[in-house]
Formats: sequence, structure tokens, C-alpha cells
Amino acid sequence: MVTLFQALVLILNVIWFIMIAHIIMSWLINFQVLNLRQPLVSQIWYGLNNLLEPIYGRIRQFLPNTGGLDLAPLVAFIVIIILRQALFNNAGFFYGNAI
Repeated sequence: MVTLFQALVLILNVIWFIMIAHIIMSWLINFQVLNLRQPLVSQIWYGLNNLLEPIYGRIRQFLPNTGGLDLAPLVAFIVIIILRQALFNNAGFFYGNAI
């Protein structure tokens, strides 16, 4: 069970870091620090979009249309934080300690 706990935490941490990279990169692109015409920047940007779009797409189905403001990354980020905290609060279950 410890391995399951560690695997779940690792998966959530990787998703969290990918989302942070995507958010920071979107800011840099919007403020014209990065240019999508550069091949490396373009490949990283479209790769991150392809990884995160299945998550964001499902969340966008439930959110109201807010025009140019996309709230899906914020909602996904909050859900990841809640899932990580729930795992750590129930770590005793995975380690076999009845509390």
C-alpha cells in the first residue's frame, strides 16, 4: 500500500509541475517574452497543451462561458491541491496505521 501511496503522490506532483510550467509559459507568451515562431518554444507549448487539454476540456464542460478568461487551469490546479491534501491526510491508511 505504501507503493500505491507514493505512486499517487508522484503522479499528482508531476501533473502539478506540468501545470505550473504551462501557466508560466502562457504568461510569457502573452507578454511577448516568448515567441511561438521559435521551434523549441512552439514544440514545448503544443506538447504541454496536448498533455493538459484532456483535463481542461472536461472542466470547461461544467464552467460557464467567461469570454477570454479561461478558469479551467485554476479549477484543475485547486483539484490537484485538494487531492494531494486528501492523500496526505489519509496516509495512515496506506502505511497500515489505524488512527
